[in-house]
Amino acid sequence: MKTILEVKNLCKTYIINKRQNNVLKNVNFTITDGEMVAVMGPSGSGKSTLLYTVSGMDKITAGDVYFQEKNIAKLSAKELAGIRLDEMGFVFQQMYMLKNLSVLDNIILPACQSKRNTASRKEKVQFGQDLMRKLGIIEIADNDINEVSGGQLQRACICRSMVNHPKIIFADEPTGALNRTSSEEVMEELAKINKEGTTVMLVTHDIKVAAKCTRVLYIVDGNIKGEYNLNRYNSLAELRERERSLNNWLMEMGW
Repeated sequence: MKTILEVKNLCKTYIINKRQNNVLKNVNFTITDGEMVAVMGPSGSGKSTLLYTVSGMDKITAGDVYFQEKNIAKLSAKELAGIRLDEMGFVFQQMYMLKNLSVLDNIILPACQSKRNTASRKEKVQFGQDLMRKLGIIEIADNDINEVSGGQLQRACICRSMVNHPKIIFADEPTGALNRTSSEEVMEELAKINKEGTTVMLVTHDIKVAAKCTRVLYIVDGNIKGEYNLNRYNSLAELRERERSLNNWLMEMGW
């Protein structure tokens, strides 16, 4: 499989009150096209910082991150913004959407901002509606964002992340603010999107969420201490055993 993301000796340091805080220390890993990779670890281990640095949302202190063979550490802010808009999708725990736009208009906004997306306005609206229909939320297309549930809004965020046909979706605790039912629904949608070919890298503390991924990276104190291969699951009946085996591995790692 083709490598879509390659991370070499990645370091991230923050200066707080004139003191260095080394959040990431010589991190190395690769993600191949079509994988769904979860990043797990204790609170404060560097999970979210890792996601932000490899996606170009935060500056790298040292090392290299190759996204589709482009070293994003060497790109300008404008070039990075273009890649994030056109080739990456983002889903966060907090569902950032513009209050003055309908749900559908929020979803198609990245497509309207993209210079690479040459579809007409009508085609962008149609694709946004197709995504909403696929994720079972077409009935809220014209609603304001404060008129829908958290689970519906997070599925709308997934639609927005897909609107420019990204090569990879980065998700930071995408189910963290949801109840268990909504969390399972959102993860099923991400898993479906991944099975259809979109690469996903997500941060989570939830074993049930991670068990739906193909691989888990375990990070402690800014270092990846191990990885666990789960491969794909073919039925929901497999998930309980996957959760059990992943839990046992995490306990061995010091979870």
